[in-house]
Amino acid sequence: MKKWTYLVSLCTLLIGYQTKAQDKVAELPVEQILPYFTKSKKSIIERTASFESYSTLLSVLKATNLDQVLGYNGEFTIFAPSNLAFEKLSKITTDKLLDPKNKKVLKTILSHHIIAGKLSASSILRAMCRGNGSANFTTIQGEKIIATMKGIEIILTDKSGNQAIIVRADSNQSNGVIHEIDTVFLPINIF
Repeated sequence: MKKWTYLVSLCTLLIGYQTKAQDKVAELPVEQILPYFTKSKKSIIERTASFESYSTLLSVLKATNLDQVLGYNGEFTIFAPSNLAFEKLSKITTDKLLDPKNKKVLKTILSHHIIAGKLSASSILRAMCRGNGSANFTTIQGEKIIATMKGIEIILTDKSGNQAIIVRADSNQSNGVIHEIDTVFLPINIF
């Protein structure tokens, strides 16, 4: 008899939570919920081109032909530096990076921001849980990026110790996902 009472109590409790959870969802406008359940028909490059905050990233991706890689049908994760992230670089560094003679260096730097395969924020968090608070991901350049948490923020660290914060996560596209970061990863000896 006790097993039956326990089972009925548990079911009642779960139904109560379900009812409350549904009430909360019903209060949210559909426009806020829909992006989390739908996938964009645009590629990573098409989405990047549609946002002014990624204009610098788009121009350097095109200059290095990485736009062709990110236009491919395979799945990618890009840790996308915003224009504000590029503005953190010194004018001298920016001028050197944008010099056509340094196209190879620029391509190497941008390749440190791209991972083959789709990594949502929740999959990054699950990997960190399995890794006792940190997770390693390999870029298309073959370098490791380590993800950790600081408070509620996901911090990415490259092999040189440069750190970036994911400031906007999970912009799902037809061929992967974009996570906006606040800093450009730069190897120590880029020139």
